[in-house]
Amino acid sequence: MRTGFTLGEDGGSIAEARHHAAAFLDQAHTDHLVPLSARARDLTQLVVSELVTNARKYAPGPVLVELRVSVRAVDIVVWDSEPTVPKARIADPGRIGQHGLEIVQAVAEKLFVEQEPAGKRITARIALDDVVRITQSRDPKESPADRLPSILEP
Repeated sequence: MRTGFTLGEDGGSIAEARHHAAAFLDQAHTDHLVPLSARARDLTQLVVSELVTNARKYAPGPVLVELRVSVRAVDIVVWDSEPTVPKARIADPGRIGQHGLEIVQAVAEKLFVEQEPAGKRITARIALDDVVRITQSRDPKESPADRLPSILEP
């Protein structure tokens, strides 16, 4: 099951994107009996919010959002027109703001960034169950920026 929507330059809001994500997951759960934990629903909305916020902040033009769900995970795909691959900054509890990518990395099962001829596509995968899956190194000496490859295999 999948859905997609465009947030135009003139009024598509981050709250609207979260609402679309919640409605899509509710429909998947109700109509297709996709197992969905409250944690997965909340994390999906959080990731949608963070990725759309970054796209709005750093890229001109519309933002395209696609959500795909299977019995195991939901993929949140956000395309924007800025080709620069984002990099998470080194953790700094004193820094105000600019923690979005760090948050997405912390909660996503997998994270993919694909450069395209026009812009980039970022995909975050959220597990639908409450089992925490760690697929990347969590070495405390490693910065979040070290854990984000520019392109990963899905």
